[in-house]
Amino acid sequence: MAVRRLSVALALLCGLAAGVAASSAEDRAIVLATTTATQESGLLDYLLPIFRDKTGIDVTVIARRADEVLEGPRRGEVDVVLMHARPQEEKFVADGFAAKRFDVMYNDYVLIGPKSDPAGVKGKDIATALKAIEAKGAPFVTRGDRSGTHAAELALWIVAGIDIARTKGAWYREAKQDMASALDAARTANAYVLSDRGSWIAFRDRGDLDIVVEGDKRLLNQYGVMLVNPLKFPNVKKELGQDFVDWLISPGGQAAIAGYKVDGQQLFFPNADKSGG
Repeated sequence: MAVRRLSVALALLCGLAAGVAASSAEDRAIVLATTTATQESGLLDYLLPIFRDKTGIDVTVIARRADEVLEGPRRGEVDVVLMHARPQEEKFVADGFAAKRFDVMYNDYVLIGPKSDPAGVKGKDIATALKAIEAKGAPFVTRGDRSGTHAAELALWIVAGIDIARTKGAWYREAKQDMASALDAARTANAYVLSDRGSWIAFRDRGDLDIVVEGDKRLLNQYGVMLVNPLKFPNVKKELGQDFVDWLISPGGQAAIAGYKVDGQQLFFPNADKSGG
């Protein structure tokens, strides 16, 4: 009987220990909201294991279109936000959903087009290039999905002085899908398309497409990171989330970002602003 009681006690202790371990593991985890482009770039698959090895903190990623990324954070369903849509990020802070926003890194957009360049835009600045494409009615594929890239493209048409909603015709084709699908549609149609550089580097079946415009400062794509406000949402894991933010903008995190390459090409360039803003 004593042996049986001891066995039962040991079993209960083992169960308790397993429960504590599971609870502890769950407590050492955060949820990160980001954009589909960030996830599809492969950067997080590279960074998060480095962060976990250093801190023991697991990160679950929820990737959505830029116009949807902040929906979960505004309900307190995530701990940290990493995205590339500064006006929306700054409004998120102004509305009290985060205390600070920190610059983390940047990459850039590139205008992709046929090597034959029917609109004659190669080497031009982005505004001149878009004017030429619209004037000639050269085929252009837009993501058309309210993603960050789509928003950047629409802003560039405005920079070019073009009301694309009014002037678009059959030449302006909506993919309404992710970046890889838009690039594939451009390849099939021998059309121009705006892409983030990372997606272009990762795109293998390029056909007759190539970069025709790059390097314009208006093509800069800045990323920011924010801890969701724990004063507004007490369930936010303040310490663990802040650990992730601090690591991203630390020398170690910045070096890890710079170290991520595809086919030998660096996709993101660290430029952390540790003061926040």
